[in-house]
Amino acid sequence: MVLYLDGRRRYLTRVKRGSTLHTHKGYLAHDDLIGKAFGSPIQSSLGARFVALKPTLRDYLRKLARRTQVMYPKDMALLLVYANIGPGARVVEAGTGSGALTSLLAFYVKPEGRVYSYETHGEFLETARRNLERTGLLEFVTLKEGDVTQGIEETQVDAVVLDLATPWLVVPYAFKALKPSGAFASFSPTIEQVVKTVEVLNHHGFVDLETVECMTRRYQVERGRTRPETLAVAHTGYLTFGRKAVSQHGE
Repeated sequence: MVLYLDGRRRYLTRVKRGSTLHTHKGYLAHDDLIGKAFGSPIQSSLGARFVALKPTLRDYLRKLARRTQVMYPKDMALLLVYANIGPGARVVEAGTGSGALTSLLAFYVKPEGRVYSYETHGEFLETARRNLERTGLLEFVTLKEGDVTQGIEETQVDAVVLDLATPWLVVPYAFKALKPSGAFASFSPTIEQVVKTVEVLNHHGFVDLETVECMTRRYQVERGRTRPETLAVAHTGYLTFGRKAVSQHGE
């Protein structure tokens, strides 16, 4: 359950009889939450008004245990659209990290699709496994300890999605793994990584190449005082996309 206080403060909690959630606005007894319908107001011991909400995937992504820096939802959402990832898709991802992007990919490819997620650090995979169990999406993911700069085992996949330091080294293997017209997508923090990746994508015959960045800005909305909030999530990285083209002689 999510206990919503305001736009910046919400509490994701697993409701258990006899437990208590403590906040700076007072405590809430879990026994008082049991049986409450989602959307119901809940009052804390100090009289603060919370609202009980059904958790969304975005709520889980905000609270995932992290061993690495995770991609922002604004970038993940754009990636899904540009790479045409949806129900039934088979997607290769690397690296797994804490499993935030893995969770989002699994949510959109289920129930018939699958995510094959590669990570070189075994300890990160264990964190990701726990996070995927928490989101209820582990059954749609195959976690693999391996280095995609040395090869990709899967073939005829719909998309290859990369969040790693040297995506250009993966391009030849991504080309072999993808279906014709399949999507390549890569997130990179620096423009130097983008340049190297695009050069190799061009060399291997990918088409429809595009690099974008996504910036979001929240607004304080109040009659007569509506304005952009002071803090904004501006540049976080670059997203590079391409599509596999096949020559007259096949790949």
